[in-house]
Amino acid sequence: MSTYQNSTDFRHDQAGCLGVLITNLGTPDAPTPKALRRYLAQFLWDPRVVETPRPLWWLILHGIILRIRPARAARAYQTVWSEAGSPLLQFSRQQEAALRARLQHALPGPVQLALGMRYGNPSIEQGLEELRQAGARRILVLPLYPQYSATTSASTLDAVSAVLRRWRWVPDLRFVSHYPDDPGYIQALANSIREHRAAHGDADRLLFSFHGIPKRYLLNGDPYHCECHKTARLVAEALGLEADRHQLVFQSRFGREE
Repeated sequence: MSTYQNSTDFRHDQAGCLGVLITNLGTPDAPTPKALRRYLAQFLWDPRVVETPRPLWWLILHGIILRIRPARAARAYQTVWSEAGSPLLQFSRQQEAALRARLQHALPGPVQLALGMRYGNPSIEQGLEELRQAGARRILVLPLYPQYSATTSASTLDAVSAVLRRWRWVPDLRFVSHYPDDPGYIQALANSIREHRAAHGDADRLLFSFHGIPKRYLLNGDPYHCECHKTARLVAEALGLEADRHQLVFQSRFGREE
């Protein structure tokens, strides 16, 4: 039996298309302790996210964290959950639809889009399979992480590679690893802030809040911390803010490690 992904009805005269896989962190399937336990088990077991030796981390994760944290996290998710599901999935779907419309108008050839979450559903494997079934011969992987981190961008590439290693025909692949200083991205952030201020008024200080990673990862060469500072600085410059009018902070420290 073949160990590779086959297409029993494959047509060799079929013209290929461009595929774009949009990826994001992920979301539990429901705001319940059971769904959160399944989601957190996948997320926190990723060695890119937690680099603690596996035997020790397995005991901590399954003996302590997954017994306590799912119920607490479920209550937090319930406060933002809607009929459409989690906000992250809802907004990611909207971004997928908007990008599909833009690319179909801008590109001369056929293009197929799919969404894949690093953890939870729809998975990266499901997204890639959608593109394979559509006949994608070239695939652009676009993680929605403007700042590179091994915990996010590299983890996404790990998941993509694990799927493609099982395909018989591996497509041409391009991976967007980061874009913290891309002019279009900076301008989009600045415009969003201007629109909010026009509708709700100005404030004394603009607070940039990024998700944190352990300081140890920075010291080991992860550029995420520096790229967050670069993005904040460029947005502040685009808005013409003085140094005392903006501040950068990091949130969601996990455990006692700095």
